[in-house]
Amino acid sequence: MSTFGIIGSGNIGSQVARLAIAQGNDVVIANSRGPETLTDIVAELGPRARAATAEEAAAAADVAVVAVPLKAYRDVPVEPLAGKVVLDANNYYWERDGRIAALDRGEATTSGLLQEHLPTSKVVKAFNQIMAPAITTDGTRAGAENRRALATASDHPEAIDLVTRFYDAAGFDTVNVGPLSESWRVERDRPAYVARQNAEELRANLARAPRVI
Repeated sequence: MSTFGIIGSGNIGSQVARLAIAQGNDVVIANSRGPETLTDIVAELGPRARAATAEEAAAAADVAVVAVPLKAYRDVPVEPLAGKVVLDANNYYWERDGRIAALDRGEATTSGLLQEHLPTSKVVKAFNQIMAPAITTDGTRAGAENRRALATASDHPEAIDLVTRFYDAAGFDTVNVGPLSESWRVERDRPAYVARQNAEELRANLARAPRVI
């Protein structure tokens, strides 16, 4: 049993919190508006969940999940996440986040930006390429025909292993994209993004992804 620090209580963050609790973990969940705004979600999640500030969630976490608007990634606490695996579910929506030139030019990745912000953490891409409702409804048993696959990427093998186990327990196969420098392959508007794909289909779509859109 681990404690998951969920930084970002929106659609993706709350769904990953549900998965974590379903797998027997505790959850400390935070948002930018303060713990007092999380009464309803904590009541729904039950006794394994509590609300906190982002700093408190990061400090309590054995594993952290960052699911915030990309424009806010620099607000993620740094020191409390040192040495920890950080699941990055962020996506770049320039209409919301403003233009980020390095992403527009294909010179950076969203997960790479978070890793630069958290230099002593082990950032791993996870849950960014699936619509939130499907996170808790599309999972199937291991070995099931046409089982849905999700991608991950990290510079840290132990982070890949953690996400692979977490995905499997949630009912998904894993396709490892490689290091964070390759994680652009599952970002917004690429062929692998949000479409339901099994592992074979996902690998094919990863291979044909354009570097710049």
